[in-house]
Amino acid sequence: MKIIAFGGSNSQHSINKKLATYAANQFSNANVEVLDLNDFAMPLFSVDVEKEIGQHPTAKAFLGKLAEADVLVVSMAENNGNYSVAFKNVFDWCSRIEKDIFQHKPMLLLATSPGARGGASVLEIATKLFPRYGTEIKASFSLPSFNANFDLEENKISNTELDKELKDIIKSSF
Repeated sequence: MKIIAFGGSNSQHSINKKLATYAANQFSNANVEVLDLNDFAMPLFSVDVEKEIGQHPTAKAFLGKLAEADVLVVSMAENNGNYSVAFKNVFDWCSRIEKDIFQHKPMLLLATSPGARGGASVLEIATKLFPRYGTEIKASFSLPSFNANFDLEENKISNTELDKELKDIIKSSF
C-alpha cells in the first residue's frame, strides 16, 4: 500500500508534517512518501496569472504525487482558523486542473496546533469541504497541545491515550 502524507504548511518545522509523518508510519505494510509543500511553491493563484502562464507544472506534479497514493494522510495547519496560505495556494492551482484533487483516494485527515483545540476549526472546514473534491475521509484525528503531547526527539505522540486513539482509528478505519 502506498501512502502519500503531507502537512498543510510550508513551515520548515511544521508540526503538522511531523504528525502526518508519524501517523502514516503507523500503517502496516505501507510504503510512505512524505511531501513537503515547499517543494510545490507557486505564484499566488489568480485567474490573471493562470491566463498568462496556463496550468502550472508544479500543480500537475502535486496531482501526480496524489495519483500514486492508495491512501492520503493529511494534517492541516490552522492559520487564523483556516487553511494556511501555502496549502490554499496549492489547492487553488490544482483545482483548476482537476476538480477532484484528491482523486477518490481514502483519507486520514488530521490537525494539530500548539493550542488546546488542536486545529479544530480547520479540521471542521476540511471535513466539510474535502469530500466535494474527491476524497472519502475514512477518519479524522486532532492532536491538541502539540508541544505537550508530541515528543520531538522520538518523533512520536508522547501522550499514551492520544497515541492509542490514533492507532485504533488507523486500525479500525483502514
